[in-house]
Amino acid sequence: MRIFTSLYGPLDAAPRARELRDAGVSGVATFEGQHDVFAPLTLAASVGGLDLMTNVAIAFPRNPIHLAHQANDHQLLSGGRFILGLGTQVRAQIEKRFGAQFDRPVARMTELIAALRAIFRAWETGGRLDFRGEFYRHTLMTPTFDPGPNPFGPPPVYVGALGPRLTRAAAQHADGLLVMPFGSGRFLRDVTMPAVRDGLRAGGREPGELAIIPEVIVSAGDTDEARERADDGTRRLLAFYGSTPAYRPVLAAHGWEDLQPELNALSKQGRWQEMGGLIDDEMMHTIAACGTPREVAAHIRDRVDGVADTVFLYQPAPIGLETLAAIVDELG
Repeated sequence: MRIFTSLYGPLDAAPRARELRDAGVSGVATFEGQHDVFAPLTLAASVGGLDLMTNVAIAFPRNPIHLAHQANDHQLLSGGRFILGLGTQVRAQIEKRFGAQFDRPVARMTELIAALRAIFRAWETGGRLDFRGEFYRHTLMTPTFDPGPNPFGPPPVYVGALGPRLTRAAAQHADGLLVMPFGSGRFLRDVTMPAVRDGLRAGGREPGELAIIPEVIVSAGDTDEARERADDGTRRLLAFYGSTPAYRPVLAAHGWEDLQPELNALSKQGRWQEMGGLIDDEMMHTIAACGTPREVAAHIRDRVDGVADTVFLYQPAPIGLETLAAIVDELG
């Protein structure tokens, strides 16, 4: 099994990436948080033997030309080991934090993928750039701004998705699907994979044409005390995710949908500390892989068996290297 995990940064991105590689992981990924999503990967590109991925770069505030240049440069820097992972985020974040438009997110993401492909194709072939869509329009690419063919080929484009409509669109149009970490084995098999099959059929594609990377939240530690600290952080993370209406279908798959509006109300009151207390052990162990390295690996294998041979270990906080290496060994 190939294993991706989180890369925080950017200040220590290169040495941390080297440590993660030596612990046995196959790739590292960044997320759009307190730091830029590309900067740590720029530094980590110097570390050989690791795939690099944005997981995810928030798509709508960015223009396809910006994304294409960033992805193309990282493909060059890494020697062909870069994956451009894109995500929609949710309406409030896009409109209120980024000041961008969120309307019709599935159609917008689908068109953005097509725009990126048109830009990459123009660079690869030297042909005219002539993309005219509903949301994006690119009809000029003069030699000054054309990097030319990438010797490693255009970078693949993956899409992070949870709901069935975006999952179907990703399966139909993208190179890969990043299955969002707030999930479960039941949701993956009962909701995600039927949408994947629908999307592949709509696109006339074979299953092998789409990479699938399930993401799994990991709560682990070497000692009882370390695992207790990790579990506390995981409960807070699950409460944060669970407060968002977009994630209610995951809770509903297990009969827990009534918890979502309760968490949402607490979040609006700023009562963040109380929210984690509403995540009981059953819920935590269903959504997250918790415990010893062996228990974590068993959860992950059970969750992704028959679906994917690559998994992303989502760390609410950095896992100790010895514990991480032990999880990798167990999965191996």
